[in-house]
Amino acid sequence: MAAQPVAAQPMDNSNSLVGPRGATGATGATGAQGATGAMGAPGIAIAGQRGADGAMGATGPQGAMGATGAPGDIERGAAGATGATGAVGATGAVGATGAQGLSTVGYAGANGATGATGLQGAVGATGAQGATLYGPTGAVGRTGATGAEGVNGDQGNQGNTTAGIAGAAGLTGATGATGMAGAQGNTGVTGIVSNWTAYRSYTFAYNDAVIQDGDAAKSTDIATYMNANPTLQLAVDGTMSQNGTDPKDQGLDDRRVSAVRASLIKAGVPASRIKVGSYGDPALRQDRRVEVLFDTSKASR
Repeated sequence: MAAQPVAAQPMDNSNSLVGPRGATGATGATGAQGATGAMGAPGIAIAGQRGADGAMGATGPQGAMGATGAPGDIERGAAGATGATGAVGATGAVGATGAQGLSTVGYAGANGATGATGLQGAVGATGAQGATLYGPTGAVGRTGATGAEGVNGDQGNQGNTTAGIAGAAGLTGATGATGMAGAQGNTGVTGIVSNWTAYRSYTFAYNDAVIQDGDAAKSTDIATYMNANPTLQLAVDGTMSQNGTDPKDQGLDDRRVSAVRASLIKAGVPASRIKVGSYGDPALRQDRRVEVLFDTSKASR
C-alpha cells in the first residue's frame, strides 16, 4: 500500500516534518511582440532648376541677288538751235535759213533694283531639360512600443522617396539674325540706237574743203556727247546729192570728209569710233554738206 501523503504542517524549525520548499517555477512565457513602429514620413519633393536657355537660332541665308535693270529707253533729243543766217550772196541777197540741227540723245539705263531682303533666321532650338532634384530620404520609423515583457518592436520601415519635379523647359532660343540683303542688281544696259541716226552736219563753201567758222564748235559738242556715251560710234558721210550743182569731184568729197574726221579727232573723239562712208539717207543728201551720224556699236549690243 502506498504511503498516504502527510498533511502539511506548520513549519517547525526544531523538528519539522514539512518537506523543503519546492523549486522555483519555470519562467512565464514571453510576452507578445510589441507593435511595429510607424512608417517614416515621405520624402519632400523639390522642383528641379529651370533648364538653360536654348541656343540662338542660326543666321538666315543671304538674300538673292536683285534682277538686272531693264535696258535704258531711247528718246529723241531736244531740237537743235536755228541755223545761222546764210552769208551775203554776190548779189547781196540774204542767205537761206540754216537747217534745224538734229539731236537724239539717248538716256542712260536706270540702275538695277535692290536685291530682296534675306529670309528671317530659323527659330532657335528648345533649351535642354533642367536636371532632376530628388527629395531627401524619409525619417527613420519610431521604435515599437514595449510589449508586456516582450522584446522591443522592430524598427519602422524607411519612408518612401519621391522623385523631384522636372525643372521648367529652357526658354526658346533667340531668333536668328536676318540674312544680309541681296546684292544690288546689275545696272541696266544703255539705250541702244540700232540704226544710223543723223546728228550734226557741216556745210562747206563752193569748191572748198575748209570747215567754216559757224561749224567750228560742232566738233567739240560731238566729242563731249561721245565721251558721255561710250557705247556709240560715229559715221561721216560726205556723199554729194545726185541732183546737186557741184561737180562730181570725188577728191573734193574726200577732202571735206577728211576735214570733218580730223576735226572730230582733234576735239577728242577716238579715231577707232569714227567710220567713213555712205551711211545717211540718200533722199536727204545735199551738195556741199557732210553729215555726221551715230548708232550703238555692235560690240556694245
